[in-house]
Parts: sequence; structure tokens; C-alpha cells
Amino acid sequence: MKKPLNGDGLRREIGLFSATILVIANMVGTGIFTTSGFILAEVGSAGALLLCWLFGGIFALCGALCYGELGARFPRAGGEYVFLTESFGRPVGFLSGWISLFVGFSAPIAAAAIAFATYSFQAFSIPVGDPVVIAIGGWQIATFSWLNAVAIAVVVLFSLVHYHSLHVGSNIQNGLTIFKIALIVVFIVAGVLFGKGSAANFMTASAESLSAEKFAVSLIFVSFAYSGWNAAAYLGAEIVRPQRNIPLALALGTTMVMVFYLLLNGVYVYALPPGQMQGVLEVGARSATALFGTSISHLFSGAVALGILSVLSAMMMTGPRIYYAMSRDGLFFSMFGRLSMTRKTPAAAIFLQTALAVVMVLTAAFDTLLIYIGFTLALCAMLTVIGLIRIRRRNVSAEMTYKTFGYPLTPLIFILGNAWIIFFSLKSRPVAGFAGLATIAAGLAVYHFFQRSNPAKPERNT
Repeated sequence: MKKPLNGDGLRREIGLFSATILVIANMVGTGIFTTSGFILAEVGSAGALLLCWLFGGIFALCGALCYGELGARFPRAGGEYVFLTESFGRPVGFLSGWISLFVGFSAPIAAAAIAFATYSFQAFSIPVGDPVVIAIGGWQIATFSWLNAVAIAVVVLFSLVHYHSLHVGSNIQNGLTIFKIALIVVFIVAGVLFGKGSAANFMTASAESLSAEKFAVSLIFVSFAYSGWNAAAYLGAEIVRPQRNIPLALALGTTMVMVFYLLLNGVYVYALPPGQMQGVLEVGARSATALFGTSISHLFSGAVALGILSVLSAMMMTGPRIYYAMSRDGLFFSMFGRLSMTRKTPAAAIFLQTALAVVMVLTAAFDTLLIYIGFTLALCAMLTVIGLIRIRRRNVSAEMTYKTFGYPLTPLIFILGNAWIIFFSLKSRPVAGFAGLATIAAGLAVYHFFQRSNPAKPERNT
């Protein structure tokens, strides 16, 4: 028997288990296997490294608790786009969707696809070969290689999976994420019980003192690894019993990932002295080699490659719901607000995101976006939680099955923590601020274009 359609034309088919798995899948990606070396280069000691991951987890959990209330109040497709539209109006809501289109999903999908291809080539000892670079006037326009070809192929493949049906896409998503969780658990347990590590590594520290600025910059990398804790909110129109399941999925998924991250970083430190971790990109693979020997590196690379497919799939599932919601509100091209007649999935929005991700794979434009991604997503999330306070003051939908645990302390911790990160991001990486301003300016221009094309749009029933 088919599930009934909701007011958006999307079917409510996602239960608590799948919603929680989606949150975990969106969060646990390439970040946890690559960023700890850069964080340690900033903070200098194992204790400060673990403290960064703990603080980042607390900030993410506070955000998840706040988004849980927003998701219960407005169980529609779109996540932050819907929440910011309700709290600050259509222009701010549109800007969050605009940022998500390029920075929140398409760029990380491209990065995950290339990471999958890279780890796959390492697992099978396949030489990458020399890429073919197309440049005009000294500017690199596109790069063609076998690695990029594999990355593009996996992006297209998963776009077809999520176009086919929500049921098939979520089942594949669940399987990949369960595998990824099992990989992390096995690595942690085997590393502690059988790995050739040293507890003395936890006592080694850098001679340099830890400053507030270095700690805040480190939290940018941590926030990138934790991004995705709000994933279930984007599919609010497709989650069964949303007033209950959205808050639970966000809180459970974020808590589980925080525990995984702390334990996994503990194993990294146990495997490698801080001096050997600092600045290392593939810290996960190097830790595995140190714990279990060089023979394990190929197996670990293959397992990580499969795990990366989970986050790629999760982002391809959640992102299109934003563009679909924007189109339904008359703030994006109308074709992206249509569902496939047979599949009941936002097909055009899925293929738009696929096309953008493919372009980014070829141009490699996302290489310089890590700080920019962390900065812009932190800004959007902070504004969203401020919006929750505004909505509370208006007393909209006062009778709720879920209200933010620890309110008002919970949103204040999240807002102040993100404001601190954003301030030091701008101070130490001013290019990210200019890039953010350029994105906002372009988004405002596009918004006014669609506003003139469709100046009035009646409210939709939810």
C-alpha cells in the first residue's frame, strides 16, 4: 500500500530509523578521516584536539535540539530555507537556499566523489596518470582524468538511484551508512585491543601556547566534519510523524556521531604521536598503517571509499528538497518544483544538483572552499536558531509535542559558539568573508529577479 501524499505532493515514507541514519550519513564523511591532522597543527596537543571535537559536538547537539523544534513546527521540505522564511522572510530564506545549492551540497558532493575515486584508486593500486588540463590565459578551466571520470560516474549513478524512488534510495542509504558505522566501530575496537599504539602519545604537547584564535580556527575544521547534523529537517515533508521523529532523529544522530568522533580521534592519537599527525591529510589511513602494518592500508582505503559513498548519497537525497521548496514558493525556476509523475521524486532538482556537482568535479573549484563552506554554513545555522527565538516570541503554534530542551540556554550556546567561530574566521581567513559577501550579493540579485517575475505567492497548506 502506498503512503499518502502530504501537502507538498511528497510521500511520508521515512521513519525514525531511516531519518536517524540519514543524519549520521550526512555527518560522517571525509572530514573525520582528513581534518584531525590540520586541527592538531593548530592546537598542538592531544588534549586540545579532543577538546575541539567535544566542543564542536556540543555546538552541533545544541543546534540539533533547536532544529528539532523548528522541524516539528514546520514539517515541510526545505529545512533552513523554510525556517528562515518563517522567521525573517522570503529574502533571507532564499539566500540560505541559494548558499545550499552551491556551497552546502553541490561542492561537498563533488569533493566526496573525488575522495571516493582517490581512495578507490589507492585500494586497487591503480595509477592516476597525468590529467589533461584545459587553460585559457593561464587560468585553469577544467581538468580531465580517469579519477575525475570515476567521480562523475558515481555522482550520476547515485542521482539515478535517488530519482528512481525515495524507498530504494533510502534503503541503499541505510545499508551504506550501517557499513560505515560498522567500519568505525571495528577500527576503534581493533585499534584499542590489537593495535600497536602508545598511551604516552596523549601526554605529548607542543611547546607553543594555545590561543583563542587557533582554537576557533580549529573549530572551523571541526564544524565542517560535524556539518549534516540538520539533515533530517530538509526532508520534513517525507518523514512519518514529523513532530516526534524529526527532533528524535536530529538528537540521536548527532549524539551518536559525537561519540564516534571522540573515540575515533582517541584511536588516532593512540596510533600516532602528535608530531606525526600534524598537518597530515590522510590521518585515518596513516593511523591504520601505524596500528596494523602496511598490509592493511589497501583494505582500509577500500573500506573508507565505500563509507564515503554514504555521505555522497545522503547529500544527493537532501539537497534537492531545498530547490524543490524554493521553486514551489515561486523563488526558483518552476521546472525544479515539479515531481516525476511516476516516481514522485523531485527529478529536475536532483539533476540540477548533479549537473553542478559534475561541473565542480571538472573545474576543481571546491579545493579552496573548506573555510568558506564552514563559515557560510555556520552563519546560516546561527541565523536559523536566532529565528527560533523570534518565532517563540511571536508565540506561533504554541501547542507543540516537542520544545527545545534547555531553552533558552541551548540556543544561546549555539549562537555564541558560532559567532565566536565566525569572528575568528573573518579575522584569520578574510578571503572567506569576501567570498561570502559575493555569494550573498549574487543571491540577492537572483532573488529580486524571481520576486519581480512572481511578486505574490499564496501560502501553501502544510
